Amino acid sequence: MSPSTAATPTSERLHALDALRGGALLLGIVLHAAMSFVPATPRFWFIQDTHPSLLLGLLTFTIHVFRMTAFFLMAGFFARMSFHRRGSWGFVRDRLQRIGLPFVIGWPIVFTPMALVVIWASGFPNGGPTPGARGWPPVLPNFPLAHLWFLYVLLELYVAMLLLRGAIVRLDPSGTLRTVIDRLFARIMRNPLAPLVLAIPIGIAFCLDPRWINVMGVRTPDQSLITNAQAWIGFGTAFGVGWLLHRQVDLLRLLERRWLPHLLLAVGLILISFVLSGVMLSAPGAPKLQVSFATLRLVSATLYAPAIWISTFAVLGLALRFMPGFSPTWRYLADASYWLYLIHMPIVMALQVAVSQLDWSGPIKFAIILAVALPPMLASYHLLVRFTFIGVVLNGRRAPREAAAVVAVEGSAAQ
Repeated sequence: MSPSTAATPTSERLHALDALRGGALLLGIVLHAAMSFVPATPRFWFIQDTHPSLLLGLLTFTIHVFRMTAFFLMAGFFARMSFHRRGSWGFVRDRLQRIGLPFVIGWPIVFTPMALVVIWASGFPNGGPTPGARGWPPVLPNFPLAHLWFLYVLLELYVAMLLLRGAIVRLDPSGTLRTVIDRLFARIMRNPLAPLVLAIPIGIAFCLDPRWINVMGVRTPDQSLITNAQAWIGFGTAFGVGWLLHRQVDLLRLLERRWLPHLLLAVGLILISFVLSGVMLSAPGAPKLQVSFATLRLVSATLYAPAIWISTFAVLGLALRFMPGFSPTWRYLADASYWLYLIHMPIVMALQVAVSQLDWSGPIKFAIILAVALPPMLASYHLLVRFTFIGVVLNGRRAPREAAAVVAVEGSAAQ
């Protein structure tokens, strides 16, 4: 059997991957809820809490390293699965419904209250538009995509992949080139140094950006309709890896077996990179620093790029190792994650402003934000989305109420 005709992945592995995709979106809510507590000068979030927390700074840094790379890898994996299930036109219709429509309709609905919250924050000395924020109305191609930029990039990647696949199929009718690509990809993935190889493109992109520092991660196109080169390279590589992994699903077993060394390496690299980020942020104001900023940036890029892929492989391996079977709770959260991520930003932002002046510790206020925001968001999913046409648009299906009752019974029996 050729690599391109590898067996369809087992349902157990798909449960793990689906949980990881949903988990990446849920971690985005955690990330944004912690942003106001990150110690930073100058202020880079629309509100900076009066009680910053180094611990929450490390949390946001860690999540930011791997979250979107893992998400786009899963997006590429499931995109190929959907493409081969639905065919070309079925895939296009499905992506326009589940990605394009929520982007077009959802942006004005969530951006309007977000703008109002920023105006509210402007009344505080530690709040308001961030330095360098563009005015309104934006001059194209500048455009505030906000947290929905990932939908815009997904649509671009779908188009790019369809065009690339069409060209390869036309130029390679015998499949020889695809077989060569599969063998090369399998050889890379079987090598323990695979994360280092995959990190080369984004590492070069970091080094070529004179303004890059590792707290930025991969530059996201959240303020422009023209996707920057780092996003194309970083997230495009992840999407392509996911697509190729679906062609040879057995390669996932390698990542499952290597979860522990990947995790240990990821923790080490993330901690070192976090320390370096503090040094780099203080470098411009530290004339006695013995190492030049350019050298710091080069060292930081050399460590951060592998950290992206090692940590991505670590969380993928963890999901495959410890969440292989069906879980009613994870299934529900995976279904809900898309809706929760779409609507969370104005809610979280408003709560950040509300608690920003309280004389409480940062971690306590962070926990309050999540505790107050998540229950009504989950309730809105269950009441307004899961069993309605909105659920069909977002998840491609409407969950039957009978199935929900079964899940509830199973969950109670498991307790």
